Order: sequence, then C-alpha cells, then structure tokens
Amino acid sequence: MTVRSAVLRLGDDVELRGVIYRLTALDGDVAMLAVAGEAPVAIKVGSLLADETFRIVGTRPTLRRITGPSMLFDSLPTDVQEKARWMEGHMTEVLDGVPCNAAPGQTAKRTFDVARTSLRQREQAKLAELHELGETMSIGSLQRLRHAYEKKGVLGLVDRRLIRQTPLAGRTDQRVVDAILSVLEANTHQSSGTTDRLMRQVGKQLEAVYGPDIVPLPSRATFHRLIGKLAEGRHATGSARTRRTLAQQPEGPFGAVYPVRPGELMQIDSTALDIAVELDDGVIGRVELTAMVDIATRSIPAAVVRPTTKAVDAALLLARCLTPELMRPGWAQAASMAASALPYRSMKSIDERLAGAAAKPVIVPETIVCDHGKAYLSNTFKSACRSQGISLQPAHPDTPTDKPVIERTLQSIGTLFAQYVTGYLGSSVERRGKNAEHQAVFSLPEIQDLLDEWIVTGWQNRPHDGLRDPFTPSRVLTPNEKYAALLAVSGYVPVPFGAEDYLELMPAETRVINSYGVKIRHRVYDTAELNPFRGQKSGMKALNGMWEVRYDPYDACCVWIRNHHDGGWITAYWRHLSASPQPFGDDIWEYGRQIVAGRGTTSPSEDEIRTAVDNILDKASPPAEPRKRQRKDQRAAARNTAAVTAQRPRPHLDQQQPEHAPAPKPDPAAEPPEEQEVDAAKLAKIIPLKIYDPHKEAETWW
Repeated sequence: MTVRSAVLRLGDDVELRGVIYRLTALDGDVAMLAVAGEAPVAIKVGSLLADETFRIVGTRPTLRRITGPSMLFDSLPTDVQEKARWMEGHMTEVLDGVPCNAAPGQTAKRTFDVARTSLRQREQAKLAELHELGETMSIGSLQRLRHAYEKKGVLGLVDRRLIRQTPLAGRTDQRVVDAILSVLEANTHQSSGTTDRLMRQVGKQLEAVYGPDIVPLPSRATFHRLIGKLAEGRHATGSARTRRTLAQQPEGPFGAVYPVRPGELMQIDSTALDIAVELDDGVIGRVELTAMVDIATRSIPAAVVRPTTKAVDAALLLARCLTPELMRPGWAQAASMAASALPYRSMKSIDERLAGAAAKPVIVPETIVCDHGKAYLSNTFKSACRSQGISLQPAHPDTPTDKPVIERTLQSIGTLFAQYVTGYLGSSVERRGKNAEHQAVFSLPEIQDLLDEWIVTGWQNRPHDGLRDPFTPSRVLTPNEKYAALLAVSGYVPVPFGAEDYLELMPAETRVINSYGVKIRHRVYDTAELNPFRGQKSGMKALNGMWEVRYDPYDACCVWIRNHHDGGWITAYWRHLSASPQPFGDDIWEYGRQIVAGRGTTSPSEDEIRTAVDNILDKASPPAEPRKRQRKDQRAAARNTAAVTAQRPRPHLDQQQPEHAPAPKPDPAAEPPEEQEVDAAKLAKIIPLKIYDPHKEAETWW
C-alpha cells in the first residue's frame, strides 16, 4: 500500500494518469512536470492535487547532515570517526530512505522507502539489519541515536564520554569557586603575592561568610590547580602593573575609529626612554620621550627627548609637527623628501619651506587625544591647540585603550630604536645588563639627533602592519606611502605654518614697557623699536593696558612683543646677552633665581641671578677631578644643555636685528639641485640605521 506524503517538494517523483513525472519547478500556483524525452508539462497545483490518478511515488531525500567538518569531530581518533560515519549512513537511510554515502542514482530499498513505509517500520528494519551485522542495540538506543543525529549531526553519534565538556572547576564546591573569584577580583589593585596567600584569603572569607569548618578548602595541590584555571590571564601572582592594565579593559568588543585623512585624529603621550644618557659632562641619567602619532598614516611628525616633560615641551612639540624637518649634515640622501615616496614636487609648489626637507610629512592636527598628564591639561598646551583650531580630547581615566596607537608606538620605538643604542637599560630591572648605565656615551642632543634621523629613515619607510590595504591584505604600506595616497584621495593640503603662527604656540605673559625695556623672569629685554611705546599703555582693556609678550623657554636670548597699535611683533633682545659667558634657557635661569632667593634675599637682582647661573654651569662643566654634584643641579644643567644645543631656528619676522643681536646661524640644509630630484622608484632603497660604535661615534660626533 502506498503511503501518501503530506508535503510535495521539488524533485519528488509523481504519477499522473499513468505517467511518472518529476516536479522540477513551482511558479506561483503552476507546477512544472518533466519526463525524460518529452517536453515539460505545466499544470496548476490545484488541478494536480484534485486529479484521482495523482500520487507521490518518490520523495527527495531530506539532508540532515552537518554540511561542514567539525573541528571537535576532526580531533577524535580515526577509528571513532570511521565508526561515526558508518553509523551516519544507517541513520540517514532510516530518515531519508537512502544512505548519505550512497552512489548517485541509487534508489531506496523497499524496506526503507519513505513513500511505502513508516518511520517505525524503517527503525525496526534497521535494527534487524544491524543485528545481522553484529551491532547489538535496543530499539530505544537506536531512537536515541536518531534524535542525537537530528540535533547535532554526526557528532551526536560519537560516544559522549569522548566529547564530554567538564566544568572549569571540576567537582569543587561552588561556594569555594565563588570565594576564589571574589578574592581574585579584590587582588587586582594589591601587591603581587604567592598562591598560598590567596589560599589563606579564600579560607578567611569562607569562614566569615559560612562559619568555621562549614565549607572545607581543597588540598593545597588542588587549590593551586584551581588558581591556574580560574586566574588564567589575570596575572594573579605576576606583574601588578599588567594585572591592573588587564582589569581596565572595557567590557564587550572594542570600538574603533578609522580616520580618512592625515591629521584627522592624532594621539600624544610621554614615556621614560630606556637609554642612559650623559645629561651633562659625565652625569648619567634617564630621559623622557614625548611623541605624537597620526592615526591615519601612522607617521610620527614630532618626537622630542627631554630630561623631564613640561607643558611647554608639549606646545613646542605641536610646533615641530607643523614645521618641516630640515636635512642635517651627515644624513643620507635617501632620507631627503626628494628621494622618498612623498609627492615632493607638488608639495614643494605649495610650501617652499620643503626645499631641502627630510622625508617626514608636515601634518596639521585636527583632533589630539591625550591622557590626564599635567603637561597636556595645562593652559599652555590648551592655548596652543586653541590658537590652531585643534580639538583636544582627554582620554577616559585609567583607560589606555582610548589611545592604543601611541602606546604601541612608544613601545615600538623602544624595540626598534632604543635597544640598539649604547647605554640601553632594558624595559625592566630584570632585563637590565650589568653596569648598563656606565656604557652611556651619547649626550641628550646626540640622542635627539639620532632619534630624528631614525624616524625619517627607518620609521617613515618601514611597512606598518596597521596600514594594510583592506582590498589587498597582503600588501603593507609605509607611513610615507600612506600619506602620499591619502594626500591625493582626501584632498588634504597642509597650509604653510608662518612665523606668527609659530609665535602663537609660545608661552605668553603680560608686561609693561618701561623706560629700560621689558622685564620677564628678572631679565630685561630691550630694542630701539620700543622707543615709541615706552611708558605707554597697549590700549587693550582685557590686558589692563599691558602688552602681550611671547618667549621661548629654551632660548633666553630674546622675546617677542605684540604691537597692539600697528600690528605685528617686535623682537627684543636680552640686555646681558653679550655679558653672559654661556647661553642658557629659562629652566637654568629660574633655578638660579631660586638659589639666590633661598639665601634670604626677597627680591634678587638680575646680576645676582646671572652670577648664580654661571656657578651652576661651572658645576656642570668638566671638573679637574671628580666631585659629587647635587641631583637638582644635574637636572637643571641637563635641561639647559638640551635647550641651547638643540635649538630650532627662530621665526623670521622681516625686521632688522640690532647690532648686539647674535648673528643667525646658516641653514646647513640647502635645497637639492634639480638633477638630484630623481624619481622615487630609482631611490627606493632606504639605508637602515646602523648599530653605532659608541666610542668611535663619541670621538667623531660633529
């Protein structure tokens, strides 16, 4: 007797008026019936079902197998996989009438034909067949296998003992597990200890919550295994700093921002540089690295090394980001912008300052992300960003994931640059070599020059994994290549940064123009251009009639006074410029003022301060024989050395300097001749930064 199916599917064989057809298509209420050697027949479904001669003679097997391999199944032994596949063929024969591993075109056996037999009849027939093959099981076991296969696929036919998922804590009392997790959570901000300390804390907590001897602790060996499983990735007994950092990760997936033009999003941060440096003659110390990175191109437009980072360092770092890096004597020609992947000719036509520039792009920031350091939240840095229309965005407290790119970039500088420099101290005490600080031979300006050259030559031309092309992931771009690509696509044109814009980034104070000039930090500055304004008010009510004065903390030789009457700036030079035997910056002058004030003088004179400054510089000079120096003196002298040795050119305001003003230094970076501006493809080979011989380099440093 034929069993009529309740469902008509594509591919089913049907009999109509004595002819066997196959249902090949359904178009609305029209069914397409095909038979070999004849044209297909179109008939309405209603008419087909109402015909007395219609019946379904064969149904399309229903695919119930998992379509892809399971990694858990593939990890099982071969004999287990083979038996599961063998049993899968029998289960699919019970369900569909034809085994899944049957040959193409194979028809169902009469005892398993789904059109003629019920599921119960097929199960009994399969049970008898398995008994003949030596596989003994009950009808209930066969049905459980069928249900497991329908739910999990071939993995349901495997012995569950082989794929059983055991709890992470095994059979340990859940109250003990909860106490361990609570102690691990409280251990996040504690000093690192041993597992035995954690075990004692868990025992005390169980006693406080449930009472003494109510919840027994597992054995010491079992507890150590539990900590190994429950505290995996927490660094419960490892680095406390790493443990705190992991606890600060936000829950859920990390968000990401994808800037599409240079300067759209930049990040700034400071870190200790793992290099021992000669802060002054013979004094060894560590320095801080402050850098800014562009997220879109991964370029480092500015990075400075200072003994300590101050607010003015962050502001001047912004100024360096907006001005080109000039080629210096001794740099390879491959480090020039003319020989790089940057569009030198088109950029030079916009900004003539790029003539003779190094291969580091000029990037105008739009948004800068920083942490809550005093240098970045100071009024000096905020004013500098506000003057250039830059949005300053502080990161969330204790959330390093808000600025991950600069964090990783600073680490990369340590691994790609710092570890190759003589005097490398290692990232931690356990990584430090013996007497590593005694190997320092480079001074602070020399380290700054090495870092600048490495950024131009190494970093900007090094393929960066964060600059992969999403459409061709195998291709990795360099920061310069990414900048050149975005320059053409985003329509980004950096506007030349003028001298007045540079002065806007300098610290500002308000002063009165006296008959003797302008006094800042007990230093008197004067020039003949101040003659019409001596004793006069500026007319600015917001400034109480005083004059706005800009000064460079690393260059005490001159200041710039805003001309509120006629516009522009007036450059005034220090009155004792020719009397001071050595140049120095604002830090060394301020420290000298503090020394004199500490002697009981309430208002020290300028001459007294200048004398104290000379004494400090004498202490920092090479002694005839070794002597001990105060740490504060060393730091002040070191900042002064960094200031006066690595000064950048002062902004040119198109005015004549007085006779006592120092002559400007010639620019060592001359514009390359036209014949040297060859195609970038011919100069694609970049000379990498060599490993320096410290003693040889110290003798031949220019």
